[in-house]
Amino acid sequence: MTAVRRRAPGGRVHLLSGGGGKTFRPAPVRGIHGGELTVHTPNVRTRHDPRYDTGENLMRKSMLLTVPTLALGALTMAAAPASAHESDMWSSQASLGSLNNSGTTGDVMVDVHGTEATVTMDVSGAAETFMDGPFPHAQHIHIAAQGMCPPPTADTDGDGVVSTPEGHPFYGMIGASLTTEGDTSADSALAVERFPGGSAYTYERTLQLDEATAESLRNGTAVVVVHGVDPAKMPAAAAEKMSPLNAELPLAATLPAACGTLTASQMGAMPEGGADTGVAQDTGSAAEAAALGGGVLAAAAGAAWALRRRAARA
Repeated sequence: MTAVRRRAPGGRVHLLSGGGGKTFRPAPVRGIHGGELTVHTPNVRTRHDPRYDTGENLMRKSMLLTVPTLALGALTMAAAPASAHESDMWSSQASLGSLNNSGTTGDVMVDVHGTEATVTMDVSGAAETFMDGPFPHAQHIHIAAQGMCPPPTADTDGDGVVSTPEGHPFYGMIGASLTTEGDTSADSALAVERFPGGSAYTYERTLQLDEATAESLRNGTAVVVVHGVDPAKMPAAAAEKMSPLNAELPLAATLPAACGTLTASQMGAMPEGGADTGVAQDTGSAAEAAALGGGVLAAAAGAAWALRRRAARA
């Protein structure tokens, strides 16, 4: 027990509690003159004295320190950019639609790893035979134009079909030739002996990308075009024509048969940009990261305020 002496009337009471204390001015005590009143009280602990911190108080302090720390950690992780390695990896897909009444359709997948790409294709409904052999289907990744397949109105000479030169303003020049072996540059654009053939086929090959082709894949302006249409499905006048690309080949051999714009979905950070034909965009941004971090910090501040109010009421 701690002895607290109080001198009355009108004196001060000193409440001694383990080395600290508070001073109170009580109302005068009537009927006591010149003496001392001794009051015995329990040993009172003050919350501000660290020597009397209980496990509960220590837990509250620990939580107050931990919550802001976790919030700052979350903000740091949210704002961290994707690594350079991740930003060079993505996949692009295309559904091939028929051109020039060919009936050719298919699907394309391009998996990009830095400057290397693996192209997988499934094609069906294509022209079957050419000069008693499988009809060769030249196929390419076209780049650096509008990133779209040509509409029927692209037929500027009125022969009823859209030729390869008529399609160029829409899908662009050749970025890569999807040959079965050997060279894959634009130099192999008409290497018909090294392209797949027949009415249906599956194609898979890994090839090197030049910077221009990689850029078109990133920004959504890369288009896959499969060539070769059965002359029986072409207007008679067009079926008699020779190719404007090679006078030794009929127009049917180089006529676009199927087309699809490659749309990208990146493995790390999504590629930026994209044509009107549609490229998946990364919604993650520095602004969103900041907003996320701000929300976490606000929640932390609210938790800290609530803990302090609880502590003050205890």
